[in-house]
Amino acid sequence: MFIAMNRFKIAPGMEGEFIEIWKKRDSHLEGVPGFRSFNLLQGASTDEYTLFASHSVWDSRQAFEDWTRSEAFRMAHAQAGQTRNVYLGPPNLELFEAVI
Repeated sequence: MFIAMNRFKIAPGMEGEFIEIWKKRDSHLEGVPGFRSFNLLQGASTDEYTLFASHSVWDSRQAFEDWTRSEAFRMAHAQAGQTRNVYLGPPNLELFEAVI
């Protein structure tokens, strides 16, 4: 099992808009070979930002990497960057291999 997470810092007061962006977004993940599940997680808030993480589970690193080179990936990210007032910088990608 392989997990890919993007951590996002979202501007205070923009949490609802961020969640709506993800609700309306077509991820194009269904039917992608090796994809298992996706969750959008909301973390702690400070005066500076609210932390969110996208969390996708894959059969393997190879399945995830194949998706990142696919047309489905390009379509899923076609609107990225159009809501700059929501995001406080780019996401921070974290990749994990299951060991147990």
